[in-house]
Amino acid sequence: MTKGNETRITDELYAYMLAHNPPLDEVQRDLVETTYARLPDHAGMQSAEEQGPLLAFLVRLTGARHIVEVGTFTGFSALAMAQALPAGGRLIACDVSEEWTAYGREAWAKAGVADRVELRIAPALDTLRAMPAEPHIDFAYLDADKGNYIAYWEELVPRMRQGGVITTDNVLFHGGVTDPRATGGAAAIQEFNNHVSADPRMDSVMLTVSDGLTLSRKR
Repeated sequence: MTKGNETRITDELYAYMLAHNPPLDEVQRDLVETTYARLPDHAGMQSAEEQGPLLAFLVRLTGARHIVEVGTFTGFSALAMAQALPAGGRLIACDVSEEWTAYGREAWAKAGVADRVELRIAPALDTLRAMPAEPHIDFAYLDADKGNYIAYWEELVPRMRQGGVITTDNVLFHGGVTDPRATGGAAAIQEFNNHVSADPRMDSVMLTVSDGLTLSRKR
């Protein structure tokens, strides 16, 4: 087996990478810092800093106009994607917390994209199942409770247009996916990763970005 590149991501190399990516704008930076300051026990749920520019890049690359986000937390990823939408684009953000998403609402308004984001506070499966059944979603970002990943996937895939992309976060689950005795979230992600790689409807690649991202394209 070819092991591949031996590069180790040190703090210095991580800072170098961030310095050579599009910088966060003032609203994005303020939201990231506010999340860590006000929700220190939960801030690890926020998408990594480099994922904001990546998600925006993918939205522009795919020409997405209709985005669905499953798991919004304080709204950093939704902000980045909404800012990348063209005029008339729409992002449906699914979450269950009014408290956490309130930070996102404030940031979206400051950035001038509040009219592009429709926040739906409800169990995400209910929100997804209430959407039209025909293919209509251009881009989806999945970053929610791991035990429901397969259920979310099965609601999203039939609703993706041909060529539409699902980006799934935390597919390495802090390295726990390699543990044959994994339980909880790690076991759920193991099952999800196997499910995705065997799905004939999608072309998928797993990347070692942050805690692992899988990009999946509808055939």
